[in-house]
Amino acid sequence: MKHKPKLWTKDFIMVSTSNFLLFISFYILIVTLAVYSIEKFHASQSQAGLASSIFVLGAVLVRPIAGNAIEKVGKKKLLLFGLILFLVMMLFYFPVNNLALLLIIRFIHGFAFGISTTATGTIVADIIPDVRRGEGMGYFATSTNLAMAVGPFLGLYISQNFDNNMIFITTTVFSVVALIATLFLRVPKTEFIPSTSNEKSGFHLGDYFERTTIGIGILVAILGFSYSSILSFFSAYAVEINLVDAASFFFVTYAVFLLLSRPFTGQWFDRMGENAVIYPSLLLFGIGMFLLSQASVGIILLISGAIIGIGFGTFQSSAQTVAINEAPRHRIGLATSTYFVFFDFGIGIGPFLLGFILPLIGFRGLYVGMAAIVFVCIFVYYIVHGKKAAARKKSRGF
Repeated sequence: MKHKPKLWTKDFIMVSTSNFLLFISFYILIVTLAVYSIEKFHASQSQAGLASSIFVLGAVLVRPIAGNAIEKVGKKKLLLFGLILFLVMMLFYFPVNNLALLLIIRFIHGFAFGISTTATGTIVADIIPDVRRGEGMGYFATSTNLAMAVGPFLGLYISQNFDNNMIFITTTVFSVVALIATLFLRVPKTEFIPSTSNEKSGFHLGDYFERTTIGIGILVAILGFSYSSILSFFSAYAVEINLVDAASFFFVTYAVFLLLSRPFTGQWFDRMGENAVIYPSLLLFGIGMFLLSQASVGIILLISGAIIGIGFGTFQSSAQTVAINEAPRHRIGLATSTYFVFFDFGIGIGPFLLGFILPLIGFRGLYVGMAAIVFVCIFVYYIVHGKKAAARKKSRGF
């Protein structure tokens, strides 16, 4: 039997740990900052929402710049810069005494987050052996998925049981640990190949976005938009259907079933190709969203969480792997930043647009609509990548 190169190296564990701590800090703050703004600064609902979402805006704006700079500056240097800035901005939350200053801090903090997570996503692609990329990216993406489940739970627990400073103390500790982990990280050196557009002066879109990622990026944005309906309105939906107790375990179920599926889905990706994993994951995500829309008892709500965890969680890591695999080696940083720009845009714009639709169709109608969008995305995937992947596999004789 052919020996597989090692995946769980010290460096893989370090970069995954840093990524997890960045994302858990992000999710803790995203669920607590709105309430904090209202309590401390008597902010309106729209101002409080801005305090949460302006962070994402900062991240989206800086990602193309970080993707463009990462090969020139060096991956580890850029990650260290991002993490130091992230920690410094974390410390600024303690003395803040007005809403305008808080918004500035949130915006710059988003910059630091965008730089750091673009770097971690690029570095891990260099660390993972090529033949285990689907499996490795799957485990790496689990660090983000787990933060998505644990972060909101931890944030709400801290805000309900401690004073506001404890939120910032916790996230500051996480920032310090992420920085320490990165100091021990060894990043493989890759040759820097200058962009051909550098020969001409002026702005070139290709310097900031990876063309091969745009197709899968559009799909990621649409599915991020659909998933944002859960992040934004799930708690209110649970209250309306009288399933608040069961709802508190929704994200735990999501994380557990995602973790249980991870050892298989990543290996299937590497062995059988992306289509064998992405088509079923989209189907499961759609089924999970439809089940969520029809939930009237706790067990159905939790089953929907489990199916969405496997479906959406698997799609996320698989799509990121596709983005990396399609890009030239020296443009993996740009591919990573382009992928996250689309994902962040979908997650960020979803709550704003869906807020207008919700009063017209209600919660159940909203989740039926999101399920329909996910099912349509099966055909979108076929157009933007699935057809090409199938033809490539056939030409290789598989």
